Amino acid sequence: MSKSKKAIRSKASSQLVTTHKGSDHNREGVSKFYSLNAIEKLSAIYNVIIGKRSNGKTYACLEKIIREYAATGKQGAYLRRYREDFRGKRGDQLFAAHVSNDLIREVTNDEWNSVKYYAGRWYFSKYDPILNKDIRDSEPFCFGFSLSEMEHDKSTSYPDITTIVFDEFITRSYYLPDEFVLFMNVLSTIIRGRYDVTIYMLGNTVNKFCPYFKEMGLGHVDEMPLGTIDLYTYGESGLTVAVERCDDPESSKSSNKYFTFDNPSLQMITGGAWEIDIYPHLPIKYVKRDIQLIYFILFNDYILQCEVVVKDGCIFTYIHRKSTELQDPDHDIIFTTDYSPLPNVSRNILHPVYEVHRKISNFFKAEKVFYQDNEVGELVRNYIMWCKTASQV
Repeated sequence: MSKSKKAIRSKASSQLVTTHKGSDHNREGVSKFYSLNAIEKLSAIYNVIIGKRSNGKTYACLEKIIREYAATGKQGAYLRRYREDFRGKRGDQLFAAHVSNDLIREVTNDEWNSVKYYAGRWYFSKYDPILNKDIRDSEPFCFGFSLSEMEHDKSTSYPDITTIVFDEFITRSYYLPDEFVLFMNVLSTIIRGRYDVTIYMLGNTVNKFCPYFKEMGLGHVDEMPLGTIDLYTYGESGLTVAVERCDDPESSKSSNKYFTFDNPSLQMITGGAWEIDIYPHLPIKYVKRDIQLIYFILFNDYILQCEVVVKDGCIFTYIHRKSTELQDPDHDIIFTTDYSPLPNVSRNILHPVYEVHRKISNFFKAEKVFYQDNEVGELVRNYIMWCKTASQV
């Protein structure tokens, strides 16, 4: 763990207890797509599965819902950030691959052969030539939920849901205000005091500073090698979280040739690397006397030191990691997502309170900000997105 993380991390309730080998997709005779076999051996309550796009994460979890309903009548929940993510045509196509693979026909012994989406629910279905229409099962095997509309689901009971799949929980776009709390509220609505529910959280490697990692105390996600599973425990609570960094099932697949341009961000498509944009680096060298102001951004357990530099007719902010603790936290200019009564601490760098804050904010508006490396740029990008979202509350 980097010193900059140690400097401000509070006493976390989570503990990384062990690391396991993940699914091996590359052995002869093993499917090239993702399998739940390895992570399910740990019997964790939360299963966080992170990997490249289109590696079969969603297919595997939805297949689990289908098989469990066919065998036991237990239902599943499919959760997304917005209802539009599974409404209409998206809902119709969610289980299309399972239908085309004849999975429905297989698990129902030919009683059903397709899936029908209706009013936020998915049903087994089949075409009836006598009625000349599709007919569906009397009960849905899966319900759709959205974080943004969780209030609509509060009054309904879901006693037969035992598998929850939160798809694409990692985003490079904006997270909802207090999104983790919304997620917990959705789970509370579904679970309602039961203990037989398992949660799967699926994400592509598009943002290594996803706020869920901090909220859940998953402090080692960005350091995980491909093909490993970390298991976290939380004191005596009985809560366990397994995190799998998926191995690449098709590291040499022929379609990779379409994405081999000289752009580091494309490694996320071809090899499962974390997606990181290219950010402007230090434009000119400077010395200590060229620094006119120092302020700090505390975000995602990192301390970033920001220096306002004036040299050779240029004025800009340069941001780099700080490897030691703050020397004067009661007086330093600090921006953090945490609340604080101190007058020197502000939450939103885009909403200046004092004149010095306004001048700092102008560097970001004028794009006069430079970064130690692309990872620091990603951290600041995520903080700025948080600021924009907080401004809408």
